[in-house]
Amino acid sequence: MIAKMKKLTFLVYHKEYEVFLNSLRELGVVHIVEKQQGIAENAELQDNIRLSNRLLATLKMLQRQPHEKDAVVVTKGGTAARGLQVLDEVDTLQAEHGRLQMELQGYAKERAALQVWGDFEPENIRRLEKAGYVVGFYSCSERAYKEGWQNEYNAMVVNRISSKVYFITVTKKGQEIDLDIEQSKLSAYSLTHLEMLYNTTEQAINEIEKKLVLLSETETSSLEAAIKEIQSRIEFSKVMLSTEQTVGDKLKLIEGWIPVAAQPAVEAFLNKSHAYYEIADPVPEDNVPILLNNKGLFAWFEPICKLYMLPKYNEIDLTPFFAPFFMVFFGLCLGDSGYGLFLFIGATIYRFVAKKISSSMKSILSLIQVLGASTFFAGLLTGIFFGANIYDLDWPFVQKLKELVYLDNNQMFRLSLILGAIQIMFGMILKAVNQTIQFGFKYAVATIGWIILLLSTAFSVLFPGVMPLGSTPHLVILCICAVMIFFYNSPGKNIFLNIGLGFWDSYNMATGLLGDILSYVRLFALGLSGGILAGVFNSLAVGMSPDNAIIGPIIMVLIFVIGHAINMFMNVLGAMVHPMRLTFVEFFKNSGYEGGGKEYKPFKS
Repeated sequence: MIAKMKKLTFLVYHKEYEVFLNSLRELGVVHIVEKQQGIAENAELQDNIRLSNRLLATLKMLQRQPHEKDAVVVTKGGTAARGLQVLDEVDTLQAEHGRLQMELQGYAKERAALQVWGDFEPENIRRLEKAGYVVGFYSCSERAYKEGWQNEYNAMVVNRISSKVYFITVTKKGQEIDLDIEQSKLSAYSLTHLEMLYNTTEQAINEIEKKLVLLSETETSSLEAAIKEIQSRIEFSKVMLSTEQTVGDKLKLIEGWIPVAAQPAVEAFLNKSHAYYEIADPVPEDNVPILLNNKGLFAWFEPICKLYMLPKYNEIDLTPFFAPFFMVFFGLCLGDSGYGLFLFIGATIYRFVAKKISSSMKSILSLIQVLGASTFFAGLLTGIFFGANIYDLDWPFVQKLKELVYLDNNQMFRLSLILGAIQIMFGMILKAVNQTIQFGFKYAVATIGWIILLLSTAFSVLFPGVMPLGSTPHLVILCICAVMIFFYNSPGKNIFLNIGLGFWDSYNMATGLLGDILSYVRLFALGLSGGILAGVFNSLAVGMSPDNAIIGPIIMVLIFVIGHAINMFMNVLGAMVHPMRLTFVEFFKNSGYEGGGKEYKPFKS
């Protein structure tokens, strides 16, 4: 459900405004209405945003640094001032690291080019040049090399590598050399000197990387403190820029939203602050921030709803309504009792073993436990347990369970379609309720007409003895539904336009409804494919293990564990994605969900 909100408007004397905002931030329950004017032009705010981005990038970079197994990472005690110093230190180290990397690449390139010529001192080449001789360095293919160059240019072969000849020529200054081949340009350093430069640069890079690792072990808490401080400044600046000035800039006016539950505390604070304020109910035109306030099981599914978009304030929060379906759909898609039991036990053990678990992590673990339990019971419908069929066991209890719950592939296929039809019809009922709440009953009449039409037709098909399809009672119901659909699909508009829109809605319903229901076949298909793949891994584990009393079981266990780990990962991913797709597309569409709500974010430190 969506928490009820109150609109808050208050006036504060300009000299007391900054102190008032700091106190309001400490209260931490008021969502300030941000206004965009001045935000892009405010230099201080933009500088803080850029600084925040730099700090975040630096923190992520340090968190990626590799640590020794016995390294102790400091997670507390950092200060914002030290965090800003660390930012400058890291920037300096990274700049130096980049410069040295470029130098290292240059040295590596020069070294590779010089290695084919061997180790010699360039100074000796320069001495020959002073004595009137020119030394040229050339390379060509074996076929292109001519022995006559030895007499003509004093050519001397230095190296032969992969059918390529590397040679030098020694000629007097002024002598023309007519060689149509590649001439090499060598480094100004000897190979020994290049090796020394390369090693020195590489060592300097290693030293910088060690310093970065040390900073990652000791200063991440300082960076986090600095990020928190800068983010606080950003939020404060946005609030200041969202303030309207009145009465010759003497009074500051600001608007915000508070949950109804926080109203007494806010009123007490404002009365103590001697600020003028008004608290009012929202009107339809207001863009009210959304605070989801579901309890227990339904609260665990709120992150899934947020992945799509939050509802508008005057909409129904669909989280409690899609949660049971999502739970069942996940179980059917994963479809293996063994996998479900593994998820449930794993999440349970982690809850007991982990020392400190955040509230958000607790919700995730609870969700995993619920989905694991759903998978366990869904797997009993087919009897799949880690790819094996438990109903092949000739145990009385197992056979009794099989008689009670077992469904074959045809029955699972039909179950998927039935669940889809139920969810879509439930969504249409919610749409009618939502339309009634938002706009009034007459806007829901057409939707109610479709609901009655579909339910009555389904009833006639399932129970022809009570009300045959096409019988007089059924035709009367269809006529009433037709009036509701064709004359009330757009209340207040021209009657002929309503009829035209009714035909358009009928076309969309006829084509879309069948496709929506068929989309739920994936519940059956994913569970079936996952079970088949699990069975394949079981067969591989048994068939590929060698006939050895020691090695055989080890190989079998390895194939079993690795195979099922891969299969479980893929199937869990699919079991999350496809129920989300059914929820966000089929269910939300048929329930008339619009979304687009803005999340409630209180102004706090």
